[in-house]
Amino acid sequence: MTVSRTAWVTIALFGALSAEGAAYGQQKLAASPAPASTAQRPIARAQFIVEMDTEFNKIDADKNRQLSPVEIDQFQKLQAVAQAQSRNRALFAQLDADRNGQLSQAEFAKLSPPPPTSGPQQMLTRMDSNRDNQVSQIEYRASTLVNFDRLDADKDGYVSPAEMKAGGVGR
Repeated sequence: MTVSRTAWVTIALFGALSAEGAAYGQQKLAASPAPASTAQRPIARAQFIVEMDTEFNKIDADKNRQLSPVEIDQFQKLQAVAQAQSRNRALFAQLDADRNGQLSQAEFAKLSPPPPTSGPQQMLTRMDSNRDNQVSQIEYRASTLVNFDRLDADKDGYVSPAEMKAGGVGR
């Protein structure tokens, strides 16, 4: 993996500030590989300090040479927003197949493909009591009535909202 000097500086700076900063540095490290020529050259301590100071100055909004919690928080939020916007732009470009700057309904539909189904085996295993690889209406009723009876805690023939909630169904 190649890492830009700026990424190393960011990691060093944020690593010194907080655990959250170190996490940010790791994200930056993973998100911004540099050309191999930059990452493979050693960096002198003096150059590292210059680059670290540049990163520090980006965070020091009031330029008082002190990083307040507010400045750190604001910088981290701005970085998070910038990263989210970058991901959004990349996703939009990926979805905009005809490159017209707009998403059609068909293009937008590709955003979330339908989740894969579990297949019929789970339902067959649970409901096909005679193991003929089919679920009859009687088998279906028998299986679902077992659940109704489990939920009907007071055995009055009705499943109340409270019983459903107690049984883990609904809210």
